[in-house]
Formats: sequence, C-alpha cells, structure tokens
Amino acid sequence: MALIGLISDVHATPAPVEEALSVFQQAGVEQIYCAGDIAGYNDQLEQTIALLVGSGCQTVVGNHDLLYLDHYADEPGNGAVAFFNQLPASIDTTIAGKRVYMVHAHPPDACHGGIKLLDPLGEVRPDRVALWTKQLQAFGFDVLVIGHTHQVFAEQLGNTLVVNPGSSAFNHSCAILRLPEMTVEVFPLSGKAIERTWNWGKQVAENFKH
Repeated sequence: MALIGLISDVHATPAPVEEALSVFQQAGVEQIYCAGDIAGYNDQLEQTIALLVGSGCQTVVGNHDLLYLDHYADEPGNGAVAFFNQLPASIDTTIAGKRVYMVHAHPPDACHGGIKLLDPLGEVRPDRVALWTKQLQAFGFDVLVIGHTHQVFAEQLGNTLVVNPGSSAFNHSCAILRLPEMTVEVFPLSGKAIERTWNWGKQVAENFKH
C-alpha cells in the first residue's frame, strides 16, 4: 500500500501547509503532491515554497504561478521565479500499479477552467458528474489529481477517480490517497471545518452577514 499526501492552491499561506505536512508525516505518507497555485492572495511565498521543497513535494504549475512569472520573470535573484520556471504543467506517474495524472485545472495541461462537480453548498451535481465522465471517457488514467476550483471531492468518473484536495488556505483541507485501494481521506486544517466549496463571491456574502 502506498500513502500519497495531496494538497493544492496553497496561495502563499505557509501555516496550513506546515500543518498538512505534519498530518502526512503522522500518517506515514511516502510522497506528497501539490496541484499548483503556490502563489496568489497571500504574501508569504518564500516560506511556502521552502516548505514544499523541504518536504520533497512534487508540484505542477498553476495559473497564479504563471501570473507571478508574468510580473517578476525579469527580477534578478528571485528564488520563486526559479522555482516556478522548473515546474511541469502535468505529472504522469505510476504508483502501486495505478496510473496517476496531476494537473492544475484539467487535462492535459490546462491551468484555467477546471473540473467543478459541486454546487455552492458543496453538494455533488449529477449533471456535472455526467459531463466530466463523458469528457474523461478516453483519459486512460486510474487517478486524476486536480486543484484550481477550490472544491473538495473524490469522485469516481467512469474509470477514473478524480480527486481535488481543495485549497489548504481557503477550503482548510488536505487529503491522503491510498493506492492501490483507491480510497481518499480528507483532513481539516487550521482548526476550521472543511469548506467543500469556496470562492470570493461566497466570502463576500459571508462578510455581509456580520
């Protein structure tokens, strides 16, 4: 059995990343994967990258990371630029006999768009499941790990288990994938309940309640 730690959309917020790494260590996780968007929203980017690099995390590039490169690519000595420049758009690997693919938004290499399966209340939408089951019909991988949408789910779509661990910063979540069993356990972070769906619009609405 292989235990794989999954995080995504960490958005330059190191504290929940550090907590997720502790969860993974206690569980005996063998490898950690991050589905992109290391930059964006918060300002502790160097600390966040250091945690990922120190843990040996395998990472793909996200849309916020590309945006960071657009702004700072010519900045001499910028360690974050060097880090983002060497990130792949996708990872294709085999773990415990299962083919695993990771990309930020959706395959083969998209950083925008993404796979949204949940409604604003965090409930699975059957129409979205049907749509993406059809879209992934010829995909050919056992597991697809994604991020970008700030949704938390693990759904079997045809022959592919699609896993989004959610944003460690905003959904307050990380996940552990067990292979070859193909099971996923989601863990809360930052002492907060997991928000299965998070977006700026929802956050603004919540702020108006107080």
